[in-house]
Amino acid sequence: MYAADSSSSLVRLNIGGKKFCTTIDTLTQREPDSMLAAMFSGRHTVCQDSKKGYVFVDRDGKHFRHILNWLRDGVVPTLKDSEYSEFLREAEYYQLLGLIDEISDVLKNRKENEELDTELTRTDIIKCIQSEKVRFRGLNLSGLDLSKLDLSFVDFSYACLKNVFFSRANLLCAKFKKMWMLRVPFFIMHLCGRCEFTGANLRGALLAGASLESANLQDACLIDCSFCGADLRYAHLQTADLTNANLEGANLEGANLKGAKLSKANLRGANLQRAYLRQVNLRDASLEGAKLYGANLVGTIR
Repeated sequence: MYAADSSSSLVRLNIGGKKFCTTIDTLTQREPDSMLAAMFSGRHTVCQDSKKGYVFVDRDGKHFRHILNWLRDGVVPTLKDSEYSEFLREAEYYQLLGLIDEISDVLKNRKENEELDTELTRTDIIKCIQSEKVRFRGLNLSGLDLSKLDLSFVDFSYACLKNVFFSRANLLCAKFKKMWMLRVPFFIMHLCGRCEFTGANLRGALLAGASLESANLQDACLIDCSFCGADLRYAHLQTADLTNANLEGANLEGANLKGAKLSKANLRGANLQRAYLRQVNLRDASLEGAKLYGANLVGTIR
């Protein structure tokens, strides 16, 4: 248990060599479900420097002052795009869900104001999907708003989908793979950036090996999807339906799976370290060899 200063509840933190002082109230009130709030809730033992009383956290301390300012005042700083990506990674590590949403909104607003060098427009896409076999192989679709479109069975192999907005799109059996010759495994294309799949229907989609770090798949239908070996670190999967999904060997470190449906999901060998699994039913899921160190399992059914 952390021994705070009795008069002021002062907390001393050493974040990757950078030292900070704050209070228990600051760390626990604005984001009560965060990792920081859990650390200093009094429920856990936290190791301190025996001489000066600092709690060490092995993270880069560059953006931690911004995290403290968010916890104090609810303010998101003005940063460069590359710095927002770093800041977002830290927010996801500390499971600051409110801050994650605010940063996502800032990035979305910036994206809307950018001039994007895409090969097709939304209108072009709508015209294309009228035909039977639709392929967007190797095309640069960066930044397009493809929300609410019927993209079922569309082949996106090799495509660049940086910052593509797929919210509420129908991606039933869409193909996101690069198929090689006989006996050579297929590899998914790289989904650069934070793709937006909120509420999308991706049922049966082949996303094995996909790079989906920080992707927003909240409320998405992911039934029967293949995510074998996929990078889903810090992905937003709240209330997503992953029934019968294949997540064997997937990296779900720090992912938010609160309320997700994982009935009959294959999670063998998956990395679920520091994942948020609150209120998740894992009873019918296959968890052999899965890593659960540091995961939030409050209310989880196992």
